[in-house]
Amino acid sequence: MNRKKVFVSGCFDLLHSGHVAFLENANQFGDVYVCIGSDNTIKEIKGRYPVISQKERKYILESIKFVKECRINKGKGSIDFMEELIDISPNIFIVNEDGNSSTKLELCNDMGIEYKIFKRTPSVGIPKRTTTDLRLQTTIPFRIDLAGGWLDQPYINQLNPGSVLTISIEPTIEFNNRSGMASSTRNKAIELWNSQLPVGNPIQLAKILFRYENPPGKKEISGSQDALGILLPGVNKLFYNNGYWPKNIDSINDESILLFLEKHLFLISLESRKNDYNVLDNTRISKEGASQLAKASDETWKAIMNKDVESFGKAFLNSFKSQINIFPNMVDDGLKKTINEYKDQCLGYKLSGAGGGGYLILVSVKPIVNSFKIKIRRKNSF
Repeated sequence: MNRKKVFVSGCFDLLHSGHVAFLENANQFGDVYVCIGSDNTIKEIKGRYPVISQKERKYILESIKFVKECRINKGKGSIDFMEELIDISPNIFIVNEDGNSSTKLELCNDMGIEYKIFKRTPSVGIPKRTTTDLRLQTTIPFRIDLAGGWLDQPYINQLNPGSVLTISIEPTIEFNNRSGMASSTRNKAIELWNSQLPVGNPIQLAKILFRYENPPGKKEISGSQDALGILLPGVNKLFYNNGYWPKNIDSINDESILLFLEKHLFLISLESRKNDYNVLDNTRISKEGASQLAKASDETWKAIMNKDVESFGKAFLNSFKSQINIFPNMVDDGLKKTINEYKDQCLGYKLSGAGGGGYLILVSVKPIVNSFKIKIRRKNSF
């Protein structure tokens, strides 16, 4: 009897038991065709070359009994597998939960391919593994801008002072570069400190990182919320008034508040921002816009402190709308489609950072299909 064709695509760098468990599970649905990103494509998307070359990754994958065939994708970008997908013409396309995207789903719907999303489930008796686990540098956290993004830039906060709300996120998955989660600042932190954050005063360490990322003569200054968002655990309110560094910092590490955020925040994978993307085009900067952004941020903070999920969702969305009002390039047609798909399932939504792209963050009481959760870094966690 002819088996169905199953299509999977990814990096498959540093092959581990988690990869094998995924392929074993996929093999239950048919013959598995694995199409891997080329070395150059991985460099473009993740900002670094894979540890294992494309030729060696292909060799290893074809040695696994659950794999029918492995090919190296000829295309570029996040949908680099298009030529291979058309040629193989599979019955089923399978991704894991953090590899899911609305673009892949829409592509499969257009081509009449069944789309399946697997959760990361190790084989019985085998510890859970991810490529992220195997990278020493992954103890360095990421940052999520919850509200008020752009108020850390003087050309906004000189018009109206206001707060940026951030949370420090543990690298539970391998978040993409250019995803709005301070990945470029994180890369600078890795240059400074290698595998983990040093012990010390987090605000002083953030000043070191901020200055390292913004040496004298740099034209576009990266906002200090990125460095502070990485270094400061818990949830933080950074108040800016006509400057690059906040005038005041309120940090909350109350466990009930952190659990509230973890319970109600859900992330949906988007495509990474393109290298030539410029969010600063077509800006509409005004005192009124800066004031609205600051007000929405204050409302978001109040809702979080009260653990009021309805108010949190509303204020969260208002913060995003205020950002878009000033920087309309944050949203394109592709993002609008994704938002329309999820907006009726949540209380509020925004992008993972002020710069656009990466992840759509939803506030919801109920679990969101195809989403994944975050882990907030706690105090004294390194």
